[in-house]
Amino acid sequence: MPPLFPGQKDIAMSTVDRIATALDTTGVIVAGISGDRLTAPSLCAGWDIGFELNHLIGGIHLVAAELTGTDPGGAHHDDRLGTDHRAAFAHAAALDRAAWSRPGVLGATVRFGFGAVPGTMAALIHLTEIVVHGIDLAVVTGQQDRIDEDQAVDLLTTMRGMDFGRFRRPGMFGDPRPVPADAPAHRQLLGFLGRAERPEQGGRIAPVTGR
Repeated sequence: MPPLFPGQKDIAMSTVDRIATALDTTGVIVAGISGDRLTAPSLCAGWDIGFELNHLIGGIHLVAAELTGTDPGGAHHDDRLGTDHRAAFAHAAALDRAAWSRPGVLGATVRFGFGAVPGTMAALIHLTEIVVHGIDLAVVTGQQDRIDEDQAVDLLTTMRGMDFGRFRRPGMFGDPRPVPADAPAHRQLLGFLGRAERPEQGGRIAPVTGR
């Protein structure tokens, strides 16, 4: 099959490998976010950048704890950023890599807020969280040059090949938004998932528990 986008690489990686690569890419994006940007609006309506980053880090902790049978150290939206959001992400990423490198991890059952799923599906859901929130954070902080377009192509191709309609519900993903056919892969991915490409006005900025 010809590539969807010019310059697309032939990606043949396991989902676990893709998670590790996505953590690297998103880590670079997080490192480029200054502390004074954390209170600016994010692409998620009603959230600021700090809340979206905290949401991502909290989710990573919960999944890593599920895979290892350990204590996640708090609820999803408890304060995970502390005084150093970069170090907080790096710590969570290290836990995540270790958790997904365990033998037989894809045979596990992982519990999410919406229910329990097999390890293979959990890995794809987790990969989506890391890639998409990373893209969100890159776009809203002007770091589009740090987005890995191959990761976006890979994930978009996977989603187009599955029954994705069941995931289009409040709190997950919306209906597709129109995007120019020649737009970069990350914009195509955001559009497919029904996500905004710029902060939406209005809405309550969600608080982070403990901050």
